[in-house]
Amino acid sequence: MAGKTVTRADLAESVFRKVGLSRTESAELVETVIDEICNAIVRGEVVKLSSFATFQVRSKNERIGRNPKTGEEVPISPRRVMTFKASNVLKSRILKAHTVRKAKLKPASPVA
Repeated sequence: MAGKTVTRADLAESVFRKVGLSRTESAELVETVIDEICNAIVRGEVVKLSSFATFQVRSKNERIGRNPKTGEEVPISPRRVMTFKASNVLKSRILKAHTVRKAKLKPASPVA
């Protein structure tokens, strides 16, 4: 699965092409949006981007884990983690793209 990584510069270039702002303004807009999302998540707010995903921070309790190399049990301290939940719209787009890609790769069945 060799895919391209989408960067901030790629997003800014897309804004530049589609919206018509200057490259500098496009980069600033992308940075502002990303900063606002990050700040909201840090504040513990849920960030929901319709038809894309929901980001939220949740607390995990302390638990006992196991070192896979030694088998020794060790306590894992309580912490806060960010979760990403894809929307049903995004999930269906991914499934559709996968189905199309799979159909293109499937060899034609031989005719008897």
